[in-house]
Amino acid sequence: MTTLRDDCTLECLGRLPGGVRVRRGGGSRGTNLGEAVFVTAQHAPTTDEGGAQESARVPLGQLLVGSGMITHTQLADALVQQTSSGRRLGAILVDQGFLTDADLAGALSEHLGVPLVDLSHGTPFADAADLLPESVARSQLAVPVMADEDGVTVAVADPTPEVTAAVQGAIRRPVWIVVAPRTDVQRAIDTAYRALGDIQREVQAFQATEGPRRPQEQTTAATFDDDAPVVRVAQLIVTQALRDRASDVHIEPQGENLRVRFRIDGALQDALALPISMAAALTSRFKILANMNIVERRRPQDGQLTMEVDGREIDIRVSTVATIWGECCVLRILDKGRALIRMGDLGMPQDIQDEIAHLIRNPFGMVLSAGPTGSGKTTSLYAALAEIDEPHRNIMTIEDPVEYIFPTINQIQTHEQAGITFATGLRSILRQDPDVILVGEIRDVDTARVAVQSALTGHFVLSSIHATDCAAALHRFLDMGIESFLIASSVVAIVAQRLVRRTCPSCKVPYQPTADELAFYEESGGQPKSTFWRGEGCNFCGGTGYRSRIGVFEVMRITPEIKRLVVGWATQEELQRMAVSQGMRTLREESVHLVEQDVTTVDEVLRTIYAL
Repeated sequence: MTTLRDDCTLECLGRLPGGVRVRRGGGSRGTNLGEAVFVTAQHAPTTDEGGAQESARVPLGQLLVGSGMITHTQLADALVQQTSSGRRLGAILVDQGFLTDADLAGALSEHLGVPLVDLSHGTPFADAADLLPESVARSQLAVPVMADEDGVTVAVADPTPEVTAAVQGAIRRPVWIVVAPRTDVQRAIDTAYRALGDIQREVQAFQATEGPRRPQEQTTAATFDDDAPVVRVAQLIVTQALRDRASDVHIEPQGENLRVRFRIDGALQDALALPISMAAALTSRFKILANMNIVERRRPQDGQLTMEVDGREIDIRVSTVATIWGECCVLRILDKGRALIRMGDLGMPQDIQDEIAHLIRNPFGMVLSAGPTGSGKTTSLYAALAEIDEPHRNIMTIEDPVEYIFPTINQIQTHEQAGITFATGLRSILRQDPDVILVGEIRDVDTARVAVQSALTGHFVLSSIHATDCAAALHRFLDMGIESFLIASSVVAIVAQRLVRRTCPSCKVPYQPTADELAFYEESGGQPKSTFWRGEGCNFCGGTGYRSRIGVFEVMRITPEIKRLVVGWATQEELQRMAVSQGMRTLREESVHLVEQDVTTVDEVLRTIYAL
């Protein structure tokens, strides 16, 4: 029989695996959470159940209003939506931004008298996770965290009778329910049910069936048979990469092993090692999907493919290059299902955000986004487009590839075989009566020249360029051969940016930086601090101490003084000094400010942004 833990109040520690923490008290905003307690697997003490039953009699909405977490107006709006959609009230409030996942979990815990569990430390026991099929865990947002002879403790995001019944039906053992924030449960599910968990079985199947064949025969058989082990290995690698929020997958032959690494939050991490015998077949699988030539293994190739993973459609750019050990394959993952980021979500200080919002409303001229690969340039350009996307403007883009779909914007995908490059596509756009033009990237002199001419003839142009900072971006144009007076006349501003990893809030602890780090911090203008913080590593950050990233920006307006320097071919240092004297804050200064606010660490700034 399923048991909902109504026999425990919030003070009950619950029956949880070693290392898992339970917060005493509700998890709501304004509620004292009490001391986080580490517990070992044990039976929970039985306490008076009157308080939990009394709390359950109060409707959830009334409880939220009474605790000050939402207003009567917000509750009324959510109830109207609930009537029309049939969705859960808590989910509606979270989607509207009235509550966080943690707020809702704390309220449900108090409302139902179910213990609230912190899943950031401790890993669900493998034998417990094996009791619940992955399909049920993902559909019900439930993850078993412990099992013994008396039953199974399951953490859920929404402890409704329907969820409890579904979990009980799948496990067929007594179930004890605890509640956790939805995002925490999702991460715990991804940790407990690794897509790569079955990969050894596929590797063994590959070696058993493909081992005796010659490499050329392995490639053909493995890549055309949809049931072949290598096909499933390729799918599992991409699935796990997407679940781990990886932006890139590196598949690299290394002597006796085939190394697979994921780039997560800008840093590469080892994912798994495969036998070297799978290298040719696995690379060929991705090459076939991307319509590349599998016979040619010496010449670098590029391609693109689309896959569906966990019900989400993703685009993957494939690049291969020959090394001394064989072909190295890199996959760039573009999640088409991700939400469009707005300007306010980029992490800009308010004054910089206001300045950029003003700049992108120029009727003509060019605003450039500068930075290295993977610095978030495209995301920032899309956020800028979303700000100025209005019915009276004709906005057109030329991109490679189209990463976000705007229903109200005309977007063009480059296609070199069809003769559609950035330069030719941009020339065609000029005949379409555009007001705003987005050029995905200025890579060559032809594209740069057409973009400059467009900005000089009454169009507003947004584009990205690979450069280390704002001053370097101006010199990139000069190096391409664009006349200095044309650059000075067309470019309105340059926004240089980087992405730094945020310190994980779930495992943040104080630490003492090294002498070199402290010296860098002080030289960069950092304010004196008594305590520095870093992440010690937990489930939510994959043990790295960092979770997600934030942008660091510098904005250079092309003032009359800077125009004169550009026309005179001033050095990058001279341009930088002039911009700083006119109020520009550099990337280094902005990143150190994030250290002052405990958003990131000195070590991360040194890794990502440090410049002499």
